[in-house]
Amino acid sequence: MEIESWGRRIRAFRKLKGFTQQRFAKEMGISVSVLGEVERGSREPDEKMLKKVTSVLNITKQDLIQR
Repeated sequence: MEIESWGRRIRAFRKLKGFTQQRFAKEMGISVSVLGEVERGSREPDEKMLKKVTSVLNITKQDLIQR
């Protein structure tokens, strides 16, 4: 999956679940700037981050993969 796609999907699910960037970053244990980089596609989330994303958002990794 392209880096930009991960970021767009994470941002879409974050908003769908009602999280602000600040609250989501806090739940993730990362800074808002790191989250912003991921959502803009300038930083690729690693497996550990993807697991945390899916846990906090209560979704599966498969949900993040565009169909």
